[in-house]
Amino acid sequence: MFGKNKTAVWLIAGLGNPGLQYERTRHNAGFMAADRIANRHNSEFSKHRADSVYADFRLKDSRVLLAKPQTYMNNSGSAVSKLAEYYKIPTERIIVIFDDISLDVGKIRIRRRGSPGGHNGIKDITELLGTEEIARIKIGVGERTRRDYDLKDWVLGKIPAEQTPDFEKALDRAADAAEEIITRGIDSAMNKYNG
Repeated sequence: MFGKNKTAVWLIAGLGNPGLQYERTRHNAGFMAADRIANRHNSEFSKHRADSVYADFRLKDSRVLLAKPQTYMNNSGSAVSKLAEYYKIPTERIIVIFDDISLDVGKIRIRRRGSPGGHNGIKDITELLGTEEIARIKIGVGERTRRDYDLKDWVLGKIPAEQTPDFEKALDRAADAAEEIITRGIDSAMNKYNG
């Protein structure tokens, strides 16, 4: 699509689970943010490679691969690492977007590195890429309402109607932040969107 020039190639991976039963669940926040980005650039998830569906578009001077791994959340690292290897994308040009129960609904947080923090998708990615130096955008989905609430049931549940407006804003901000990282750098994105 872009020829054999020296255009920088970025990979944005929105994490989630494939399948209709998982649509609009908390764990699919990364998929939903990826959909937002694709819509902005009139790009479709029409390409298939390395256990992913992905879109391909230009953002200023960069080529962006926007992927939704189809491996299920806990095995996201396989898809991300294979795409990065195939397209020779260095880890400093990989952005991962995913849900975070430690953030309130409507909040996002950008980090340039860090431990997986109990998130199995990001854990698999950092293990297979061999580094925790991966830019990440966390989308708040809120903590369980009760400590005895099963975590799996919580993340596979849907955002309640009264929280949907805040959640939708967070998806837009996550999409904005991913673009900011690519066009102006992660420091600019953290200054603008962390709060």
